[in-house]
Order: sequence, then structure tokens, then C-alpha cells
Amino acid sequence: MSIGTVLLAEPRGYCAGVDRAVVAVERALEHYDETIYVRHEIVHNKFVVDRLQEKGAVFVEEVDEIPEGALVIFSAHGISPEVREMAEERHLRTIDATCPLVTKVHKEAVRFARQDYDILLVGHAGHEEVEGTAGEAPDHVQVVNSPDDVDTVTVRDPERVVWLSQTTLSVDETMETVDKLRERFPTLQSPPSDDICYATQNRQVAIKKIAPDADLVLVVGSPNSSNSVRLMEVAKEAGARASHRIDSIRELRDEWFEGVGTVGVTSGASVPDVLVQQLLNVLAERGYGDVKPVRTATEDLMFSLPRELRQEMKNRGAVDSRTKPTGQAATAES
Repeated sequence: MSIGTVLLAEPRGYCAGVDRAVVAVERALEHYDETIYVRHEIVHNKFVVDRLQEKGAVFVEEVDEIPEGALVIFSAHGISPEVREMAEERHLRTIDATCPLVTKVHKEAVRFARQDYDILLVGHAGHEEVEGTAGEAPDHVQVVNSPDDVDTVTVRDPERVVWLSQTTLSVDETMETVDKLRERFPTLQSPPSDDICYATQNRQVAIKKIAPDADLVLVVGSPNSSNSVRLMEVAKEAGARASHRIDSIRELRDEWFEGVGTVGVTSGASVPDVLVQQLLNVLAERGYGDVKPVRTATEDLMFSLPRELRQEMKNRGAVDSRTKPTGQAATAES
């Protein structure tokens, strides 16, 4: 018996950068006859990491845990030059699965540092992506965690200041921080193009559309996934009566569903859709079997696999067999 409705966000789940990184590990496991090491979680999702471990990938925190001369894959979040140098010192062979959109921010940091700008990096201190970006120009970058941190920012020349951002933040929170920064530094420059990832923005737009009509929003994503946590917060800000992030269906609580007629469902950019389907099945068992997709954007971006991996696959007579929703092959970076 149906007691309620599910509003299912589209788009949701995997973005192009996550797909590229996860597939890179899968293909490396298939085509290299050796242990595949991965520095940090390839993406911030427990299910994905556990599945890759079961297939043989070995996850480490730092490169000094890897035997000299071994093969390591760098995660989608990016690394600092210091980490790259450490890998070279250990003669590690590397596959760089950094998301191209993160790489873009790294290049912006390098360019503005060369021009001797103070760089205000809006992001969460300690996050792998922020550490990697800040590491590109440590003498020029200050991390600004939130609007509350703006008053403590100091710069050498207020006329030569630029802001960059972590790609997985809430768009609204980022701009609130930037607006406060601009109050202090009126000539603050913006990055040449938006740093917030297209997928992060699209998922936030979708949940904003759903939230006002939802008694409960469920966001599938791991606790260390910045964009998943942001989705939960955005849902609350946009009018959802309640919003919870869950890693899996095991974390559902009966009390969440008391008096709930409409459930909004989405997932973070590092979440495989199998976890969403599991949630939809459980919701159907609870009486929420009327699923209504809510589409706010169509995504067709696909990034080619890392160059080092493509060359190894070519040497072995293999090709990247992924296809976009339109049926196009994954042959380009866009």
C-alpha cells in the first residue's frame, strides 16, 4: 500500500571526475600484473573503496608506505607538488587520477602565485583537495574556511588579491564568504572561470527544487564527502522539513518517517547509483513506491582516463570502452 511519494533528483551520483578516477583503478587492476597502490581514498565513498579493496587495490595514507618502484594512483582530489616529489624520490610509477576540474584550480593557483597575488582559497582546511591546491603555492595561499574567518585574513597588498575555491562546496556558502571578502578587499579578483564543480552545482540546484515539497530529504553519501554533506545542508536551507545523510540503508531510522508523506532522494558526486537503488527499494517496502524523477539538468561530460593508463592499455591492445549517455566514446577531455 502506497503511503507516500519519492521525489528523485536528477542529476545525482557519479560526476565525470569520480567516474574517471574509479574506472582508472578498475582498469589498472585489470591491465597491470602487480599490486596497485592508491594514495588516500580514490573518492570519498566507503562502498566504492571497500569494493576496490576486495578487487585487490591497496589504499595507503602516504607514499612512504609504498615499496620503492611500485605503482601508485593519486586520488581524484589532487596532490601537492611535495607529494609528487616524495613519489619521485621513491621511484614510484604514478597514475594521476586527479579530476581535471581540480587540476584547473591548481593551475590557477600557480599562475596567480607567479604574478605575486595573495590567494584566498575558500575551502575546508584539512580536506585533501584544499591541501593539494594550497601546496601548489604555500607562500601565497590562505585558506578561508567560512564567512566567520574573513575578519582574520591579512594580505600584503589589497590591490593584488584573488579568490579561488574548493570545487565541492555549497555555491551559496562560497559566495557568502566571497561577498564578505569583497567588503574587506573591494578590488578582489575572481577566478577566470567558476571553480565550483558543475556536478556540485547541478546536484545542489536539483535538491533546492525538491526540498520545499519534501517532508524528509535523504542524501546518500559518506560523512567525509564534502559535497554530500553540503547537499544535506542545502536541503534544509531550501525548505525541507528534515534532511539526513546516510552512507547506506543500514543507517535509516524509523522515527525519521513519522508523518512523512514525501521523501526527497539524492546522492553525492562520489556515490554509485546501486546505493540509491537500494534505498528506493527500501522506501518502496515502507510504502513510498511512487517515484517521481525531478530533472533540473542533463549531464553528458566524460573525461578520458589518465594518460599513463591509456598508454599501458594501448600497449596491451585495450581501449576505454566507456560511452556517454549519447553513445559517444570517451575519447576527449570534454
